[in-house]
Amino acid sequence: MISLFGYGQTMKALSKIITPCNIYDEKFTKIDKDEFGNNLLPIKYFNPQDSTLEIISPGIPPNFALNKLAKNLISEYDYFYPNHATNIWISGTNGKTTTTQMTQSLLHKHGSVCGGNIGIPLCNLDKNANIWILETSSFMLHYTNKANPKIYALLPITKDHISWHGNFENYVNAKLKPLKLMSKDSYAIIPSKYKDMTKNFKGKMYLYDNEKDIAQKFKIDEKKISFRGAFLMDSIMALAITKIITNTIDYDIINKFKIDSHKVEEFTDKYGRLFVDDSKATNIDATIQALRIYKDKEIFLILGGDNKGVSLEPLIKQILSYNIKIFAIGECSNEIYNLSKKYNITCKNSHTLENAVISIKGIFNDIKNSICLLSPACASLDQFSSYKHRGEEFKKYALS
Repeated sequence: MISLFGYGQTMKALSKIITPCNIYDEKFTKIDKDEFGNNLLPIKYFNPQDSTLEIISPGIPPNFALNKLAKNLISEYDYFYPNHATNIWISGTNGKTTTTQMTQSLLHKHGSVCGGNIGIPLCNLDKNANIWILETSSFMLHYTNKANPKIYALLPITKDHISWHGNFENYVNAKLKPLKLMSKDSYAIIPSKYKDMTKNFKGKMYLYDNEKDIAQKFKIDEKKISFRGAFLMDSIMALAITKIITNTIDYDIINKFKIDSHKVEEFTDKYGRLFVDDSKATNIDATIQALRIYKDKEIFLILGGDNKGVSLEPLIKQILSYNIKIFAIGECSNEIYNLSKKYNITCKNSHTLENAVISIKGIFNDIKNSICLLSPACASLDQFSSYKHRGEEFKKYALS
């Protein structure tokens, strides 16, 4: 019988398709069944002799107890490989969700669907679609050893998910792993800093230093694109991917694209004060990108949460060049407070998001030259159910 490790969104969707199966999760304390007839089992009941195949949830870290016992451990990507569709995988530290969505908007008329790490689980994607556009996490890549894309677009990599991967080198290696599996008729768009790590790639390689490089290589006129900042990179990457498939560049479609909520989302309260919900910024680089947009403002920055094993000191050093006051929240609020003190940056250890917003509203007087920015550089699960939940709470506190 097939075994599933983990019972999150991905595995729940998959279990409906391959039922009956055995599902093992650390949350299970007793033997039970779900509504589809699958066995829900505490991990102590796993017996490799009773398992023909093990499919692991991408969120489960490599040190999971059952990984060493499993004899046929694979990812969901490997389970559904090969498939009919042209596969496009999009990864990187920041912007992969937006780039995936932008690429879908451009290729929708060509029969594409998108999903994977966002939206529709891979197992529920239309098997008859011409193109699969998959937002692909480093977690999924770690466990994938057979599946590979026709096009692999890798956005810039910065430190993230260190506690999961163990170190930054493992994180980078996971991001570059598809290049070892791809065929001669494949394409890859990769940061040039990893040129020496791509020697075994058999297909067509496009190396870049920044978005201008990509635009030049694919003859994209960035002046015709309405997005700026980090979203400019996302839009140029999406246009480059689309050009490989269709040999066309559609500026009208890309400029009509609407950015998701909680990504540098501006709103004002009844006093005209500007608040910015950038709750999706769950790592240092994302926060730096947001800060650059408001470099000429006084910034009340709400920072903190689960830092995923990444030191926030590089971010604090960057903050020295801004007119900024920090309001630290979440699991790493003490770390942020101590780092701010080390670099002589004004910081209030607010601990919670609500406390931070209340404190900021008390000093937010200059509506023309000041902003309140929630750009935490950390994951949200220490205090919230998701980054969306964190963003919604921020807006509620700001407008109350």
